[in-house]
Amino acid sequence: MITTQDILNTAIETIQSESASIAHLQHFINEDFAQAVELIYQSKGRLVVSGIGKSAIIAQKIVATLNSTGTPSVFLHASEAIHGDLGMVQQNDVIVCISKSGNSPEIKVLIQILKNFGNPIIAITGNMDSFLSKESDLVINTTVEKESCPNNLAPTNSTTAQLVMGDALAVCLMKKRDFKGEDFAKYHPGGTLGKRMSLRVSDFLDDSKKPQVSPDCSVKKAIMEISEKRLGVTAVIENEKILGIITDGDIRRMLNRTDDFIALQAKDIMSVNPKTVQSNTMAIEALEILEQYAITQLVVADNGKYLGIIHLHDLLKEGIV
Repeated sequence: MITTQDILNTAIETIQSESASIAHLQHFINEDFAQAVELIYQSKGRLVVSGIGKSAIIAQKIVATLNSTGTPSVFLHASEAIHGDLGMVQQNDVIVCISKSGNSPEIKVLIQILKNFGNPIIAITGNMDSFLSKESDLVINTTVEKESCPNNLAPTNSTTAQLVMGDALAVCLMKKRDFKGEDFAKYHPGGTLGKRMSLRVSDFLDDSKKPQVSPDCSVKKAIMEISEKRLGVTAVIENEKILGIITDGDIRRMLNRTDDFIALQAKDIMSVNPKTVQSNTMAIEALEILEQYAITQLVVADNGKYLGIIHLHDLLKEGIV
């Protein structure tokens, strides 16, 4: 009978086994790996990544990673390739073929055809004596001692090794291309990630919600401005320059001090030196400032000129986090 502890032990053993296989990959980073990175980087075509079975699934993930990090790539299933899909391979493309054994019938047929095409071939394989290894221009070794599978059959450690080596290629290519956060944002315009990388403070500004009062206006008018613009704050402005802000908290503190505020003016209760950001600041950076100081609003100003208010709720509503 398999107990709960048996299950936990098996899970831990699997993680430890795969971790050891990944750690051992560092010994396979050699001149062929460096030349593969350079070949892909210098290519005027795309990277065509192929495999079959579980390796085909890994190939698709590697393609997705490469595309999102600036290396144009396409997936070619080794089985479908010889039934018409070879038409996607272009003259300047570089081929990466992934196979643990390197001796699958489909792989053998595909490699022979691609060699006739003249495209350079990079093998990612766990068998350095295989047909794939011997027929490829460059070989990236992903040999593992064993699979985590109790029968040493189901691809586990081997597919993890393929995936990690694909990630290593992608990261090296990112460094070669000097691929930065703003480049990443171009390929991820949607979803939370895209918004975190692309939205700026200026994208949240709305002139119709730009609370401001003069320093000599009445407290009553300041309260009305805060209520109307519904941002919990108003800026105190003179000659388009920020003198301070009045928040809901400033109003509460004033009421704790006095019951007679009729004669008070905005400048009498405002907080000076408010936290500000420029309009070109990334929205995620603005969010980090709000969290750092435990506040809900930031004044937006360029060269001291007041542009508006950015509120924590706007960032959350947009899905920045």
